[in-house]
Amino acid sequence: MIQLNQKHIINTVEMDSNWKTICRIGGVAAIMATVGTLLDIAITFLPGWGTSTAPETAIGWFTLFHDNWLLGLRNLDLLNVMISIFLIPTFCALYAIHHGINKQYTTLAITLFIVATTIFIGNNTALPMLELSSKYTAATTDTQRSIIAAAGEAMLARGKHGSPGAFMGFALSTLASISFAFIMLKGKIFSKATAYIGIIGFSLLLVYMVLVTFVSSSDNLIMMLAMPGGLLALGWNIGVAKKLLQLSKKEFDVKGRG
Repeated sequence: MIQLNQKHIINTVEMDSNWKTICRIGGVAAIMATVGTLLDIAITFLPGWGTSTAPETAIGWFTLFHDNWLLGLRNLDLLNVMISIFLIPTFCALYAIHHGINKQYTTLAITLFIVATTIFIGNNTALPMLELSSKYTAATTDTQRSIIAAAGEAMLARGKHGSPGAFMGFALSTLASISFAFIMLKGKIFSKATAYIGIIGFSLLLVYMVLVTFVSSSDNLIMMLAMPGGLLALGWNIGVAKKLLQLSKKEFDVKGRG
């Protein structure tokens, strides 16, 4: 009997240590994602680095990569891909914390996030377009350039920022964030303020994505949604990071979260 109790105590300590580690990693990852988002916003205000610099054609993109390859990678969402990768440990931590409270919905939410991240990374065309731009520059005949330009157009159709090809990854990722915000509201581990900030912010961003992808004439409305949505999403990341780091330093119940 004593041996069983000792074994239970050892397992409990190990589980607590594991949950704390997950929370710590998730909190640090959320901070990194926040820094990446702030960097993306700051870059937008640099002269010549705004979103208006994004070309319309593959040849225009090849020229942009030749002149400023960093700007080309950024405008094709490579930084957003990195932010999505940073957020993987954060969403895993959110899943671990809430799994015992709401198993079905947390499983659905984390599955949605994994699928969204896979689609977003798989469809991103930043690095392939960089490679194609090098080949286009090195091409010696018009036939070679035409073939490479056609390949570039196919790439842009699959995953250019604001295109239907990139929409699914963005949209599903945003839906996953909204789902976790609702789970937070019911889980009562995070504050209601953090949950509502996430629900409102990511909902605005979802509408923004629909408009920027399918309703190109609504520029003013798009900005009215993008700015508050983005700021609220940043606030959610900060709130999540703060709470996860707090949980990494405390004892908390892990029953049902196996």
